[in-house]
Amino acid sequence: MLETLDMITPAALAGFIGTTHYYRYLMGLVLTDGTHYLASHGAGWLLDIVASARLVPDVRRVPFEFWTLRVDKDTHRAPVTCTDGGEGSEERVLYSQDIDWTNFPLSELKLYVVDDAILGAKVALLTSEY
Repeated sequence: MLETLDMITPAALAGFIGTTHYYRYLMGLVLTDGTHYLASHGAGWLLDIVASARLVPDVRRVPFEFWTLRVDKDTHRAPVTCTDGGEGSEERVLYSQDIDWTNFPLSELKLYVVDDAILGAKVALLTSEY
């Protein structure tokens, strides 16, 4: 059975409140159960963007990344933005990319990417998994 974006719902994502497995991804990024669910249900392109941002020095340096995807349901356009969360100062945009067209079913999605000393990698997770 082909798994599709329509399986990505707020209710489905709310069920991820931790992780039992870690999945190695591209560019040294590690996925949790929740972000692996996104990747395997048609939103791998979003995790590819997060993984490719490992090449940006400002992104690579921060221990905690705040990622936001906002979808305009009328135009199907969506900016993807990574910030430092404003830890101790004004929030800085570290990376952004405009998506010209997407059928992603949610109007907004937020992800965290955090350094994990035990895994020796950055881990992408849903905010509910933090």
